[in-house]
Amino acid sequence: MKIESRKQEIVSAASVLFKEKGYSAVTMRDLAKAMGIKAASLYNHIQSKQEILSTIIIELAEEFTTGMNKIVTSKDNAIQKLENIIDLHIDVTLRNADGLASLNNDWMHLEEDNLLYFEKMREEYEDNFREIVRNGVDAGEIKPFNIEIIVFSTLSTLRTLYLWYPKQKNIDANILKHDMISVLLKGVV
Repeated sequence: MKIESRKQEIVSAASVLFKEKGYSAVTMRDLAKAMGIKAASLYNHIQSKQEILSTIIIELAEEFTTGMNKIVTSKDNAIQKLENIIDLHIDVTLRNADGLASLNNDWMHLEEDNLLYFEKMREEYEDNFREIVRNGVDAGEIKPFNIEIIVFSTLSTLRTLYLWYPKQKNIDANILKHDMISVLLKGVV
């Protein structure tokens, strides 16, 4: 087996454990047991539990950042940009709900350089989201509610989707996208 694919297996297994127990509670021995290998074997593919956490969080944060940068620079109006952001969150959630648990719950365990890098990406992401909303309000595309409430409400829902959606058995991804965009952008009344 290729080293990179084995490393990805380790990262995937760790994502599940981190979601179930939290980063701090998971040991390398737990991870090895979950994979059916010896703990020492893990170190042939990774250096530390911190490397695994960094891989999970930084890759996801970079994916969100890349997606947001494309959305921000597009010529779409604010509503289309918000729809694209919702779509981005749903797509990432469907692909990696376990990793999103670490992104949302364990980021504070990153070591200094990665922590600073992550915090910068997160702040820029939120600033871009806020600016899209502000531009939409200014253009009359979005109702003039408090911008911080719009940002908080929308991002809170999108950031916790990883907790809710895996438990849903009968909601197709296309219905999820359509209905979530409608509810978040148009409301239920």
